[in-house]
Amino acid sequence: MKKESQPKSFADKMVDILNYGSLNLAMGLGYRAGLFDVMDKKNRPCTANDICEKSGLDLRYVNEWLGAMVCGGIVEMVDGADGHQLFNLPKAHGDVLTRRAGSNNLGVYTQEIPLLTACAMDRVFQGFLDGGGISYKHYPEFHDFMGQLGDAKHREVLVDVFLPTVNGGQLVFDLQQGIDVCDMGCAQGLVTLLMAKAFPASRFTGLDISAEALETARAAALENGLDNARFEQRDAAELAVTSDLSRSFDYITAFDAIHDQTRPLEALKGINEILKDDGVFSMIDIAAETGIAGNKNHSMGTFLYTVSLMHCMPVGLANGGAGLGMMWGRQLAEKMLKQAGFSHVTVNHMPSDSFNLHFFCEK
Repeated sequence: MKKESQPKSFADKMVDILNYGSLNLAMGLGYRAGLFDVMDKKNRPCTANDICEKSGLDLRYVNEWLGAMVCGGIVEMVDGADGHQLFNLPKAHGDVLTRRAGSNNLGVYTQEIPLLTACAMDRVFQGFLDGGGISYKHYPEFHDFMGQLGDAKHREVLVDVFLPTVNGGQLVFDLQQGIDVCDMGCAQGLVTLLMAKAFPASRFTGLDISAEALETARAAALENGLDNARFEQRDAAELAVTSDLSRSFDYITAFDAIHDQTRPLEALKGINEILKDDGVFSMIDIAAETGIAGNKNHSMGTFLYTVSLMHCMPVGLANGGAGLGMMWGRQLAEKMLKQAGFSHVTVNHMPSDSFNLHFFCEK
């Protein structure tokens, strides 16, 4: 009779936590250095010297990194015919760890927790003591990373995969004919610019609170000759009390932007205010439930709550803000959208994006 395996003790679980936490850090460094991509392109077992020659990196550091990757089961190690150790990244691992993986790329996320730790560890700890928030200005490297992450994701799926699903395909037809579009929380303008390039008959406005990000966006628009794209510095929460953009847009997008707002309900009311009476709004935000109990079995709940703890919640708490956090959840999101004046909200899963939901809202 087969003996049933005993559940792991908490001590064993702690060993796993320490190993996997360390592995994430090492993988984040390897991803940033391009080591996974180099090994993936080799597509065969090779020596550490071969990897260094191709990557231009230091042998001693790469050797130590390979030790972590082998012990963590990310890279395979075999003995070569001449006795030298050879290292191989299995193709199945490369399919989710490398830049070629596109929207299936999970390797890029290994950088997230180490970056947030470097940016905000001490400030988040202080928040435990005084309940205060943290300004966006303390996260420059992290926001650059999020820009790169959005770049990889949106370039692959925004125009060809996501937009055709909006409003049963009617949106793409309208964009081809020519409408006014706003991207709320546009950051460095990638979504705005991709849409402006794909639909030259339409007019696109990116709104964000960061002057530095908007300068980058304007420079990119100029460089690409996109005179149908413009960028303005605005606080979304103030749009409902200013009149110059009232009922200006046929379509508005907000990609993972609302849960970071210090005044999210006011921001949603502002979006409703600047949307035309027959316009539509796509809010793309995290796929989660409202409340910890509903997320206990979320496949990446621990990761997402930690990212929220280190970034989304504290920036939302700045200046006495609401501090929604990333895991505000579908139920609260729907409630707030209706409070903001959206009469009909449809929630759909995002194509090629398991992290987010698409809240399609009609005024």
